[in-house]
Amino acid sequence: MAKQFPAMEDTHQHFIASQKIFFTGSGALGARTNISPRPTEHLHVLDPNHVAYLDLTGSGSETAAHVRADGPVTLMFCAFDGPPSILRLYGKGRVAFRGSSDYAGFLDRFYGGVEPLGARQVVSLAIDLVQTSCGYGVPLFAYAGERPVLARWAEAKGEAGLRAYRAEKNAVSLDGLPTGFREP
Repeated sequence: MAKQFPAMEDTHQHFIASQKIFFTGSGALGARTNISPRPTEHLHVLDPNHVAYLDLTGSGSETAAHVRADGPVTLMFCAFDGPPSILRLYGKGRVAFRGSSDYAGFLDRFYGGVEPLGARQVVSLAIDLVQTSCGYGVPLFAYAGERPVLARWAEAKGEAGLRAYRAEKNAVSLDGLPTGFREP
């Protein structure tokens, strides 16, 4: 039932484009494995072997810590409506922090150079394996819309509050691994 590919094919890219959510999984030796849901509105397919997403400020930065420790990253997409399917992208992650030229280039390319509220870094994945599987066990869900809570929270914090929050919450992982995060 599972099929493997060295790169994303057009059908994989169309499947990704039709999803509303994906999950980032990462880990590092001696650290807890982390799985986080992400909205696909900030995910961009760069080419058949590369994707990147704008990562918004959150209560932790496990993916950045695991990438820094040379841990693997997996992105998983599930069909919660329509025909069942699961798509996983396996590879090596990279993080571009606020203030870096790669971060600015990503903002220029996908956001007209304007930083969305609460943005903190870009996570990219160099894909070395694409795997599809049946998804028969994935339940059906109806999409009701995006939650406005994170945007409201970031707006209420303001830029100074977000900087302070990231400095406090995003410098190390749950296991004390450094994330490499720094404000410009």
